[in-house]
Amino acid sequence: MPKVAKVKDKSPAELQITAEQLLREAKERELEIVPPPPRQKISDPEELQEYRLKKRKAFEDNIRKNRGNISNWIKYAKWEEEQQEIRRARSVYERALDVDHRNITLWLKYAEMEMRCRQVNHARNVWDRAVTILPRANQFWYKYTYMEEMLKNIAGSRQVFERWMEWEPDEQAWLTYIKFELRYKELERARQIYEKFVYVHPEPKYWIKYARFEENHSYIQSSRRVYERAIEFYGDDHFDESLFIAFAKFEEGQKEHDRARAIYRYALDHMPKEKCLTLYNEYTRHEKKYGDKSSIDDVITSKRKFQYEEAVQTNPNDYDTWFDYVRMLEADGNVDLIRETYERAIACVPPIKVS
Repeated sequence: MPKVAKVKDKSPAELQITAEQLLREAKERELEIVPPPPRQKISDPEELQEYRLKKRKAFEDNIRKNRGNISNWIKYAKWEEEQQEIRRARSVYERALDVDHRNITLWLKYAEMEMRCRQVNHARNVWDRAVTILPRANQFWYKYTYMEEMLKNIAGSRQVFERWMEWEPDEQAWLTYIKFELRYKELERARQIYEKFVYVHPEPKYWIKYARFEENHSYIQSSRRVYERAIEFYGDDHFDESLFIAFAKFEEGQKEHDRARAIYRYALDHMPKEKCLTLYNEYTRHEKKYGDKSSIDDVITSKRKFQYEEAVQTNPNDYDTWFDYVRMLEADGNVDLIRETYERAIACVPPIKVS
């Protein structure tokens, strides 16, 4: 164990300092205003040259110590830009890219500098190189297309969008391209983009968006065809509840209530019962609003079928429910469905033990 130091002189100090005095002095030191460093005033070109030489040497020393620190390169280039030395700033960025050509921030700062200095062709060159080296960095494409649009170079912006879409980017990129075309009333071009989009990102919500695009521009038949193609595209094995509901509501909006009814019934007949709860509710709402007595009875029967199906799937040995289900079907008179349900019920009967 280390030896504990002993106090040699335990007599009180001549000058006593209280705790309050220590706190007061600490507070006073906090309030002391530290004067800013004196501002350097440059009066002639020689002094300016000397100042710049000193700053450049400091930047170069920092870079030499740590070439991989990109923030040092960016600070250096920014300082050169402030000195109106654009060619030097460009040289710094190029040297930095030799160190790390996959740094997204570096490319962005470089291109933004060229844009600020209105060096359009240089900026294009930087964006072109950036999207070639890092085609999955969406920031580059967004800023590149925006720059061309701000320059009123609509054809150039469209060309950049087309190059971007070849990489099949995320959904937002496609929607941005569509909005771009709609800003210039290019409906046919927007339609062509949607045609590619729904196959690159084949989700029901984008088919619905495509159909609503057609509807919003009063292309009713085109909208209907999009819905029909979407249902055909997904086939019997991948039916989607939201797609059928959107299609039926579209027909309802066009006062085509028989069509809407047919869509609901088709979906209910072909989709698994456990995936149809919202569909049943929408079908019931539609029939209560637009249907006659027989169609409302059909809805009630369909809902009861759904409930019976749920019950026998949960407990296939509940024979009372099977009998109730069959009796309801017999009242409906669909012989094929009655026979099929009997066979399903019989298949659930446990085998009798033979002694």
